[in-house]
Amino acid sequence: MTIKNIMASTAVATLLAGCTAAGGNDEKIIDKPEFTSETGCFDIDALEALGSVGAPVVSPDGSKVLFGISYESLEENRSNMDLYVMNPDGSDIKRITRTSNSESSYCWIDGGKKIAFIYAPDGVAQVWVMNADGSGRKQVTDIEKGVGGFLLSPDESKMLIIANIKYAREAKDVYPDLPKATGRVIDDMMYKHWDQWVTEIPHPFLADFDGSKATNVIDIMADEPRYESPMLPFGGIESFAWAPDSKSLVYTSRKKEGKEYAISTNSDLYLYNIADSTTRNLTEGMMGYDTNPVFSPDGSTLAWLSMEHDGYESDKNRIFTLDMASGAKTDLTEAWDYTANEIAWAPDGKSIFFTAPKDGVTPVFTIDVASHEVKEIANGVCDYAGLNVAQDGTVFTRRHSMVYPNEIFSVNNGGEVKQLTNVNTELLASLKMPTVEKKMVPTTDGKEMLVWVVYPAEFDSTKTYPALLYCQGGPQQSVSQFWSTRWNLALMASNGYIVIAPNRRGLPGFGTEWNAQISGDYGGQNMRDYLAAVDYMKQYPYVDSKHIGATGASYGGFSVYWLAGNHNHRFAALLAHAGIFNMEAQYLETEEMWFANWDMGGAFWDKDNAVAQRTFATSPHKYVDNWDTPIMISHGEYDYRILSSQGEMAFNAAKLRGIPAEMVIFPDENHWILKPQNAVMWQRLFFRWFDRWLKPQAEATEAEKAE
Repeated sequence: MTIKNIMASTAVATLLAGCTAAGGNDEKIIDKPEFTSETGCFDIDALEALGSVGAPVVSPDGSKVLFGISYESLEENRSNMDLYVMNPDGSDIKRITRTSNSESSYCWIDGGKKIAFIYAPDGVAQVWVMNADGSGRKQVTDIEKGVGGFLLSPDESKMLIIANIKYAREAKDVYPDLPKATGRVIDDMMYKHWDQWVTEIPHPFLADFDGSKATNVIDIMADEPRYESPMLPFGGIESFAWAPDSKSLVYTSRKKEGKEYAISTNSDLYLYNIADSTTRNLTEGMMGYDTNPVFSPDGSTLAWLSMEHDGYESDKNRIFTLDMASGAKTDLTEAWDYTANEIAWAPDGKSIFFTAPKDGVTPVFTIDVASHEVKEIANGVCDYAGLNVAQDGTVFTRRHSMVYPNEIFSVNNGGEVKQLTNVNTELLASLKMPTVEKKMVPTTDGKEMLVWVVYPAEFDSTKTYPALLYCQGGPQQSVSQFWSTRWNLALMASNGYIVIAPNRRGLPGFGTEWNAQISGDYGGQNMRDYLAAVDYMKQYPYVDSKHIGATGASYGGFSVYWLAGNHNHRFAALLAHAGIFNMEAQYLETEEMWFANWDMGGAFWDKDNAVAQRTFATSPHKYVDNWDTPIMISHGEYDYRILSSQGEMAFNAAKLRGIPAEMVIFPDENHWILKPQNAVMWQRLFFRWFDRWLKPQAEATEAEKAE
């Protein structure tokens, strides 16, 4: 993208100058880019120009909806979110902030007269408050290490604050006379997590709040300095719930450390009483993840998401309820064979809204608390994400698909769905976009598999196109109608590829048996599912069977490495990002041992463990002698889940075997490529690589130009 395309127009800047907030710097403000496609196709420039729509939050009286929109700047190499309000029917959208730093974690307070949010003008995140029109901004917390999230009590007299405390010993703690020593002293496991060395962990703090200042801040887990809440690496404010009477709160924690922490997913929900500072375990004896607590409107019942098995992080998320008076627990979804993503109570407390992947999409459902009847109230070839429920029962949510990014929608009591925002509608309408088709493909074990096929814009079935097999990560992460700024299937299709995206074994949305099958069988049925999808699509004359590639990240990267040695000439080029190459090394390099133990079946040295032995016997590196296909590899050096050494081993193996190979290592990225310029670089390299091997005519044209 050119600098011209990523800079905001003067007209827009002038129009919005009136809402520039204190602390903002006009020279660094990131606005909606002035972008006009030079190709008329959905390309990398168009992807970078799209706005990202934040979660909707309806005001207490239901008269306004608050949300964020963020844009990226290649020049600044970052994104920025500003806040907007609109009527609940989508009309009268107004921008209320225009600052050089993002406003995040926003919510209504004071009956809708004010808005609280997190803001970090000096790099340290704090809670701020402003009037509903964006005026009168004021910082209300002063936490030394910053605020990771906050949640106000229903009566707004208290504020729960997430902040970090010191965890690991530093060199100066051991030998104060060596102040410049940098060695980390480690004596137990879980010393790193995803992309960071665990030197600090999050704790919940409680503060008094008078509307303008948070005071008397105390750590409610001060006597448990080795336990984290919320749970790393992804836990946030959804890990907490205030009781409606503001007298107690529930928090999520896995009160374990070291090896015990590393091998277990057994978290619990704890009720903290404000008056006497006592804590009670509400889910003792429930052995899997217990997360996302939400009180019913009258406070009589707590709902949450619960997994059954310790160590299985991709287990079915059941919707449980707890009667706060009797202590009786109920699994509402015992007879419903799918996994829930998120939950929200209906205003009358008689039912719960939730989302869940089902049959390749993610609809909105309700479940009756008394009868346990599940109803699908909003569906389509799309995914819904996030639930914010108004007092009249209207659900505000975001919706996206493989060919359309998030916009805000409402779903009323009758199931009527209405689009409220059109942040990207005009831009996408100016482009030729791909199309998506669902195909049911026979598998090698006599079942049917849903496969999404994404076709290039203006697809012509009389022509032939190269194809890409998309291999999903997770490994148990749904291939529903997702939208991604990194693994964007529409972008792949817009570059002239037919994209094959199978819901292979191990993905949620097709029952617990389908989802669980992959554990202990990494090189088994799910790989046969991939090959079945490719073989099925090869029967169509518009698929160029000699020019099919395979690509994916994380477990998808593992899949590419495994397929490299087992594809029997189906693929002409491969690309793996952040993939597992050597399973034995991965078992000891990764940090969350519960994942390795459950999915691999155990340790490679356990010779009597048949499942583990089968797993390690089918490690991708065992098949390098069969490699015969050009492969590109990418990895981030901050990836502590799957170390970059995995990619380096695969690259070295390919070069030693004489296989055409290319590798890109990002020294400042983790498991994902997040920085805008790195993301654009990666996309350019992605298409450069596949175009070289899968578009022979394009390569011939380039050769002619060179002559």
